[in-house]
Amino acid sequence: MTAFDAIGLDADDTLWENETFFRVTEAEFCALLADHGDPEAIAGRLYDTESANLARYGYGIKGFMLSMVQTAIELTDGRIEGRQIARILDLGAEMLAHPVTLLPGGEAALDALAGRRLILITKGDLIDQERKVAASGLAERFAGVEILADKTPEAYARVLDAHGIAAERFMMVGNSMRSDVIPVLELGGTGVFIPHALTWNHEHAEAPDHPRLHQLSDMAALPDLVARLEAAG
Repeated sequence: MTAFDAIGLDADDTLWENETFFRVTEAEFCALLADHGDPEAIAGRLYDTESANLARYGYGIKGFMLSMVQTAIELTDGRIEGRQIARILDLGAEMLAHPVTLLPGGEAALDALAGRRLILITKGDLIDQERKVAASGLAERFAGVEILADKTPEAYARVLDAHGIAAERFMMVGNSMRSDVIPVLELGGTGVFIPHALTWNHEHAEAPDHPRLHQLSDMAALPDLVARLEAAG
Protein backbone atom coordinates (compact mmCIF):
# COMPACT_ATOMS: atom_id res chain seq x y z
CA MET A 1 0.00 0.00 0.00
CA THR A 2 1.45 3.38 -0.97
CA ALA A 3 1.28 6.45 1.25
CA PHE A 4 -0.47 8.53 -1.38
CA ASP A 5 -3.51 7.47 -3.36
CA ALA A 6 -3.29 10.62 -5.47
CA ILE A 7 -1.02 13.58 -6.12
CA GLY A 8 -2.51 16.92 -7.09
CA LEU A 9 -0.49 19.40 -9.07
CA ASP A 10 -1.06 23.09 -9.63
CA ALA A 11 -0.64 24.38 -13.18
CA ASP A 12 0.18 28.11 -13.38
CA ASP A 13 3.77 28.79 -12.26
CA THR A 14 4.15 25.17 -11.17
CA LEU A 15 4.05 23.37 -14.51
CA TRP A 16 4.11 26.38 -16.84
CA GLU A 17 4.84 30.10 -16.78
CA ASN A 18 2.00 32.44 -15.92
CA GLU A 19 2.86 35.35 -13.63
CA THR A 20 5.65 36.46 -15.96
CA PHE A 21 3.09 37.40 -18.61
CA PHE A 22 1.01 39.35 -16.08
CA ARG A 23 4.09 41.33 -15.04
CA VAL A 24 5.01 42.15 -18.64
CA THR A 25 1.46 43.32 -19.33
CA GLU A 26 1.38 45.29 -16.09
CA ALA A 27 4.56 47.12 -17.16
CA GLU A 28 2.99 48.04 -20.50
CA PHE A 29 -0.16 49.19 -18.71
CA CYS A 30 1.89 51.42 -16.41
CA ALA A 31 3.72 52.87 -19.41
CA LEU A 32 0.40 53.58 -21.11
CA LEU A 33 -0.68 55.63 -18.08
CA ALA A 34 2.72 57.17 -17.35
CA ASP A 35 1.25 60.69 -17.35
CA HIS A 36 -0.94 59.76 -14.37
CA GLY A 37 1.59 58.42 -11.90
CA ASP A 38 4.82 56.51 -11.43
CA PRO A 39 4.88 52.79 -12.29
CA GLU A 40 4.90 51.62 -8.66
CA ALA A 41 1.87 53.71 -7.75
CA ILE A 42 -0.06 52.63 -10.83
CA ALA A 43 0.80 48.96 -10.22
CA GLY A 44 -0.32 49.31 -6.60
CA ARG A 45 -3.62 50.86 -7.66
CA LEU A 46 -4.16 48.04 -10.15
CA TYR A 47 -3.44 45.42 -7.48
CA ASP A 48 -5.96 47.02 -5.13
CA THR A 49 -8.57 47.03 -7.91
CA GLU A 50 -7.88 43.39 -8.81
CA SER A 51 -8.15 42.33 -5.18
CA ALA A 52 -11.45 44.17 -4.73
CA ASN A 53 -12.81 42.61 -7.93
CA LEU A 54 -11.96 38.96 -7.17
CA ALA A 55 -15.37 38.23 -5.72
CA ARG A 56 -17.00 39.68 -8.84
CA TYR A 57 -14.72 38.57 -11.69
CA GLY A 58 -12.73 35.72 -10.17
CA TYR A 59 -9.15 34.84 -11.03
CA GLY A 60 -7.68 35.01 -14.52
CA ILE A 61 -6.83 37.19 -17.46
CA LYS A 62 -10.35 38.44 -18.20
CA GLY A 63 -10.77 39.77 -14.69
CA PHE A 64 -7.32 41.33 -14.98
CA MET A 65 -8.38 43.07 -18.20
CA LEU A 66 -11.49 44.50 -16.59
CA SER A 67 -9.47 45.67 -13.60
CA MET A 68 -7.00 47.41 -15.91
CA VAL A 69 -9.85 49.22 -17.66
CA GLN A 70 -11.40 50.24 -14.34
CA THR A 71 -8.05 51.44 -12.98
CA ALA A 72 -7.39 53.46 -16.13
CA ILE A 73 -10.78 55.14 -15.94
CA GLU A 74 -10.29 56.00 -12.27
CA LEU A 75 -6.72 57.28 -12.65
CA THR A 76 -7.70 59.56 -15.54
CA ASP A 77 -10.94 60.73 -13.91
CA GLY A 78 -12.81 59.22 -16.84
CA ARG A 79 -10.79 61.05 -19.49
CA ILE A 80 -9.00 58.03 -20.91
CA GLU A 81 -9.29 57.84 -24.70
CA GLY A 82 -10.99 55.07 -26.61
CA ARG A 83 -7.75 54.10 -28.34
CA GLN A 84 -6.13 53.57 -24.94
CA ILE A 85 -8.98 51.35 -23.80
CA ALA A 86 -8.56 49.45 -27.07
CA ARG A 87 -4.86 48.99 -26.31
CA ILE A 88 -5.66 47.58 -22.86
CA LEU A 89 -8.06 45.10 -24.43
CA ASP A 90 -5.37 44.17 -26.96
CA LEU A 91 -2.93 43.49 -24.12
CA GLY A 92 -5.43 41.10 -22.57
CA ALA A 93 -6.09 39.41 -25.90
CA GLU A 94 -2.35 38.91 -26.39
CA MET A 95 -2.16 37.23 -22.99
CA LEU A 96 -5.06 34.92 -23.86
CA ALA A 97 -3.30 33.85 -27.04
CA HIS A 98 0.17 33.46 -25.54
CA PRO A 99 1.86 30.08 -26.07
CA VAL A 100 2.22 27.82 -23.04
CA THR A 101 5.81 27.70 -21.79
CA LEU A 102 6.59 24.67 -19.63
CA LEU A 103 8.82 25.16 -16.60
CA PRO A 104 12.04 23.11 -16.39
CA GLY A 105 11.77 19.69 -14.82
CA GLY A 106 8.00 19.49 -14.81
CA GLU A 107 7.42 17.12 -17.69
CA ALA A 108 10.25 14.82 -16.57
CA ALA A 109 8.79 14.71 -13.05
CA LEU A 110 5.39 13.72 -14.41
CA ASP A 111 7.03 10.98 -16.48
CA ALA A 112 8.84 9.71 -13.38
CA LEU A 113 5.51 9.60 -11.55
CA ALA A 114 3.77 7.78 -14.40
CA GLY A 115 1.43 5.07 -13.15
CA ARG A 116 0.39 7.11 -10.15
CA ARG A 117 -2.94 8.89 -9.92
CA LEU A 118 -2.12 12.47 -10.84
CA ILE A 119 -4.78 15.19 -10.78
CA LEU A 120 -4.26 18.65 -12.20
CA ILE A 121 -5.93 21.19 -9.91
CA THR A 122 -5.90 24.78 -11.07
CA LYS A 123 -8.07 27.86 -10.68
CA GLY A 124 -9.18 30.73 -12.88
CA ASP A 125 -11.13 31.29 -16.06
CA LEU A 126 -12.49 27.98 -17.36
CA ILE A 127 -11.93 28.64 -21.08
CA ASP A 128 -8.39 29.97 -20.64
CA GLN A 129 -7.35 27.19 -18.29
CA GLU A 130 -8.76 24.53 -20.63
CA ARG A 131 -6.82 26.14 -23.48
CA LYS A 132 -3.58 26.03 -21.52
CA VAL A 133 -4.07 22.44 -20.41
CA ALA A 134 -4.63 21.39 -24.03
CA ALA A 135 -1.72 23.46 -25.35
CA SER A 136 0.68 22.18 -22.68
CA GLY A 137 0.74 18.67 -24.10
CA LEU A 138 0.53 17.32 -20.54
CA ALA A 139 -3.18 16.50 -20.34
CA GLU A 140 -2.73 12.76 -20.95
CA ARG A 141 -0.54 12.48 -17.86
CA PHE A 142 -3.48 13.25 -15.57
CA ALA A 143 -6.28 11.03 -14.37
CA GLY A 144 -8.39 14.14 -13.89
CA VAL A 145 -8.37 17.90 -14.41
CA GLU A 146 -10.16 20.18 -11.93
CA ILE A 147 -10.56 23.90 -12.67
CA LEU A 148 -11.77 25.72 -9.56
CA ALA A 149 -13.11 29.21 -8.99
CA ASP A 150 -10.88 29.40 -5.91
CA LYS A 151 -8.73 27.00 -3.93
CA THR A 152 -10.29 26.82 -0.50
CA PRO A 153 -10.43 23.90 1.93
CA GLU A 154 -14.07 23.43 0.95
CA ALA A 155 -13.19 23.32 -2.77
CA TYR A 156 -10.43 20.77 -2.19
CA ALA A 157 -12.77 18.70 -0.05
CA ARG A 158 -15.27 18.57 -2.91
CA VAL A 159 -12.54 17.46 -5.34
CA LEU A 160 -11.31 14.74 -3.00
CA ASP A 161 -14.84 13.52 -2.35
CA ALA A 162 -15.62 13.43 -6.07
CA HIS A 163 -12.52 11.30 -6.71
CA GLY A 164 -12.96 9.10 -3.64
CA ILE A 165 -9.65 10.20 -2.07
CA ALA A 166 -9.01 10.44 1.66
CA ALA A 167 -7.29 13.71 2.59
CA GLU A 168 -4.59 11.94 4.62
CA ARG A 169 -3.59 10.00 1.50
CA PHE A 170 -3.43 13.04 -0.75
CA MET A 171 -0.47 15.25 -1.67
CA MET A 172 -0.83 18.68 -3.29
CA VAL A 173 2.07 20.36 -5.08
CA GLY A 174 2.22 24.02 -6.09
CA ASN A 175 3.89 27.41 -5.96
CA SER A 176 1.28 29.17 -3.80
CA MET A 177 1.45 28.70 -0.06
CA ARG A 178 -1.97 30.33 0.23
CA SER A 179 -3.79 28.31 -2.45
CA ASP A 180 -1.88 25.08 -2.98
CA VAL A 181 -0.53 24.16 0.42
CA ILE A 182 -2.35 25.60 3.44
CA PRO A 183 -5.90 24.50 2.45
CA VAL A 184 -4.73 20.90 1.94
CA LEU A 185 -2.83 20.87 5.24
CA GLU A 186 -6.01 22.05 6.95
CA LEU A 187 -7.84 19.04 5.52
CA GLY A 188 -5.20 16.60 6.78
CA GLY A 189 -3.26 16.15 3.54
CA THR A 190 0.38 16.74 2.58
CA GLY A 191 1.51 19.97 0.95
CA VAL A 192 4.60 20.49 -1.20
CA PHE A 193 5.64 24.09 -1.80
CA ILE A 194 7.77 24.81 -4.88
CA PRO A 195 8.39 28.57 -5.00
CA HIS A 196 8.39 30.42 -8.31
CA ALA A 197 10.59 33.45 -8.89
CA LEU A 198 7.46 35.54 -9.51
CA THR A 199 4.33 35.03 -7.43
CA TRP A 200 1.38 37.41 -7.28
CA ASN A 201 1.23 39.18 -3.91
CA HIS A 202 -2.28 37.85 -3.32
CA GLU A 203 -0.91 34.30 -3.23
CA HIS A 204 1.68 34.93 -0.52
CA ALA A 205 1.12 33.52 2.96
CA GLU A 206 3.28 32.71 5.96
CA ALA A 207 4.48 29.12 5.90
CA PRO A 208 3.05 27.23 8.88
CA ASP A 209 5.20 25.06 11.10
CA HIS A 210 3.66 21.79 10.04
CA PRO A 211 5.02 18.21 9.83
CA ARG A 212 3.26 17.54 6.53
CA LEU A 213 4.65 20.63 4.80
CA HIS A 214 7.62 20.13 2.49
CA GLN A 215 9.50 22.56 0.27
CA LEU A 216 11.44 21.81 -2.90
CA SER A 217 13.52 24.03 -5.16
CA ASP A 218 11.97 22.64 -8.34
CA MET A 219 9.70 19.97 -9.76
CA ALA A 220 12.62 17.70 -10.62
CA ALA A 221 12.99 16.81 -6.93
CA LEU A 222 9.34 15.74 -6.51
CA PRO A 223 9.62 12.03 -7.43
CA ASP A 224 12.43 11.51 -4.90
CA LEU A 225 10.41 13.28 -2.19
CA VAL A 226 7.40 11.07 -2.85
CA ALA A 227 9.60 7.98 -2.67
CA ARG A 228 11.22 9.10 0.59
CA LEU A 229 7.93 9.89 2.28
CA GLU A 230 6.43 6.57 1.26
CA ALA A 231 9.51 4.67 2.39
CA ALA A 232 9.28 6.39 5.77
CA GLY A 233 5.75 5.04 6.02
